[in-house]
Amino acid sequence: MRKTKPKKRILLPDPKFHDVTVTRFVNNLMYQGKKSIAYGIFYDALDIIGEKMKDSDKAPLEIWKKALENVTPQVEVKSRRVGGANFQVPTEVRPERKISISMKNLILYARKRSGHTMADKLSAEIMAAYNNEGAAFKRKEDMHKMAEANKAFAHFRF
Repeated sequence: MRKTKPKKRILLPDPKFHDVTVTRFVNNLMYQGKKSIAYGIFYDALDIIGEKMKDSDKAPLEIWKKALENVTPQVEVKSRRVGGANFQVPTEVRPERKISISMKNLILYARKRSGHTMADKLSAEIMAAYNNEGAAFKRKEDMHKMAEANKAFAHFRF
């Protein structure tokens, strides 16, 4: 490779929970550099989760982390051209990419959801993911099914 690898940026922990994962999630949630608004949406969503899941013995942040874990894919398919034919080759996902994919899917399907505010939509998607349902969880299941169906081409792995 000609170019040097870009340096990893160090993220500062968020002000409320002092967690770097929260900052990463908020950075994905943010539009046009409006980080304070993104933080507001995320914290409001956690407050809504706290209200709706009072009977649960877990804190809203733990529920969010479990939801992220539930939508995290282990394998994905990558297109690989071999002798004029394209094969969907199942490959394992790198740990950094796993987190990134799960966060992006959770936010994407929260945005597509019906609801009044983004905080409402996000909280609904997080609770659905926590209960192993919802669109983001279905996306992960579909990725796994696709990889399972194409596991005959695993020997084309690069």
